[in-house]
Amino acid sequence: MTGNQSGVLVLNKPSGITSHDAVSRIRKLYGTRQVGHTGTLDPDATGVLVVMVGRAVKASEFIVSDDKEYAAGLKLGLTTDTEDTSGKILTSFEGELPSREQVKNAVNAFVGVTEQIPPMYSALKVGGRKLVDLARKGIETERAPRKITVYRASVYATDRCDEYLLAVKVSKGTYIRTLCADIGKKLGVGAVMSSLTRACSGNFGLEDAVTFEMLENMSEEERVRLLLPVESLFDDCESVLLPDFFAGLAGNGCQIYQKKIGTSFCDGEYVRLYDRDGFFALGQVKEYPEGSAIKPVKQFRI
Repeated sequence: MTGNQSGVLVLNKPSGITSHDAVSRIRKLYGTRQVGHTGTLDPDATGVLVVMVGRAVKASEFIVSDDKEYAAGLKLGLTTDTEDTSGKILTSFEGELPSREQVKNAVNAFVGVTEQIPPMYSALKVGGRKLVDLARKGIETERAPRKITVYRASVYATDRCDEYLLAVKVSKGTYIRTLCADIGKKLGVGAVMSSLTRACSGNFGLEDAVTFEMLENMSEEERVRLLLPVESLFDDCESVLLPDFFAGLAGNGCQIYQKKIGTSFCDGEYVRLYDRDGFFALGQVKEYPEGSAIKPVKQFRI
């Protein structure tokens, strides 16, 4: 890949590899070390992994909208140390399982803003150490609950009385394994996640995604053409086309006062900045003694 090529690749990650493994394969396919992703998928999970290539990696800390949609298997009657079917079984329920209506009501109880305690088997760091590394040594540490939002949730029956399909849209940082475990706890029978597919991440869905098989059968030019523009990561942000003079100032990192360009974006809002040649920076609105201004926070043009 030539040095000027940058963009966003929507990958349909297969089961059996880590997100880090996926990034390593993309680095080889695109011939660059500049590759990152916007949200880890567990090795057994499949679906949308948004990959940033080239200068697009600079966008990672400024991803504004990263809500996610998942389809997950919800298996009742079990609890495990990993909160999914890959872990060590801790309890097994022998009584009558809840009805479909009871399961539906339990799932609906989690819609909205709630708190979730991150699982031990996760990449989250506490005291500088990954929880999963502690868990593998048999160490369990206290984790602070975090606010999450479940925007919507639906549950569907399968041909098994102990398994359902859960379709959810959640905020960034939500652990679906833990959501399944919490649903099982509410039902009083325990539950684990039996499968997981990420259907959507931010503005990117499975309909946009490509597989490794597809990428490997493409020429270098075809793979480069597949990259979406960097600004697609910020589609939820408003945009402004700056006149040449102000674009030059913004390109040098100077704040642009809104009263001078006729905009009225809200304090703290992120804004896509364009000049006559297209998108070149992400700005954020801040209050200064002289008034409200858009301050470039990340430049994306060489």
